[in-house]
Amino acid sequence: MSKREKFKLYLQDFWRYRFLIFYLISRDFKLKYRRSVLGVVWSVLNPLLMSLVMYVVFSSIFKNLKGGGIDNFAVFLLIGQILFSMFSEGTANAMQSVLSSAPLLRKVYIPKYIFPLEKVTFALVNCFFSLVALIILMICTGCRFYWTAFLAIYPLLTLYVFTLGIGLFLAMATVFFRDVIHAWGVFCTALMYFSAIFYDPEQMGAEIQKFIKFNPMYWYITGFRKCVLTGEGLSQNMIIVCGGCAVVSLLVGLQAFRAKQDKFVLHL
Repeated sequence: MSKREKFKLYLQDFWRYRFLIFYLISRDFKLKYRRSVLGVVWSVLNPLLMSLVMYVVFSSIFKNLKGGGIDNFAVFLLIGQILFSMFSEGTANAMQSVLSSAPLLRKVYIPKYIFPLEKVTFALVNCFFSLVALIILMICTGCRFYWTAFLAIYPLLTLYVFTLGIGLFLAMATVFFRDVIHAWGVFCTALMYFSAIFYDPEQMGAEIQKFIKFNPMYWYITGFRKCVLTGEGLSQNMIIVCGGCAVVSLLVGLQAFRAKQDKFVLHL
């Protein structure tokens, strides 16, 4: 079977099971806010409150760096937090999606990649709710709205594809090695500090800047900020790196997942 035929088969499966994906997303959404008084409002309040905490902690610290404080630091901070939260939530949930679906997989046939796909898509849905919080904060702080904000859809969607690729690989690895769950939590914590969430790499030394730019999350977050916060739009490097990392991640994740999925039942 050629790669084109395999890709066509994936699309056919996705279309065939689209209602299942929508149902699983709806179920996760209801479970997340079950017995919550504010319910879905927490999707907006949570990033705002977390951003407030981080703003109080880091705003005074980074005023002393070269170049002074960061303009519109609250919005700058919230953008980084929203995008990284989507990545960490999507990968963490996708990682355990196959394991948690083991009882169902033993009884009926369902393409196994549906479960990581649903978890990452659910993280994207949460991200869209968080963008409402971003708009509210921009209005409250008097931040200027640029037409280039519409271009921010590119780093957001390529981040979704990148997260999906990582999630598929982690879901495969977790079936065989449960230790991946604990190791990934530590890795995400370290990654957060190298993703330019609460600082501007341009205020750091040249060597540190080069190191941070090896992190794909830096490009997704910075690209989004360039479109929304400064009105500069996406540079050619940002377009290439964001798209390239997404494609490579998805290809590697799909290939690893497909190669091992027939052995999942023996380890669930």
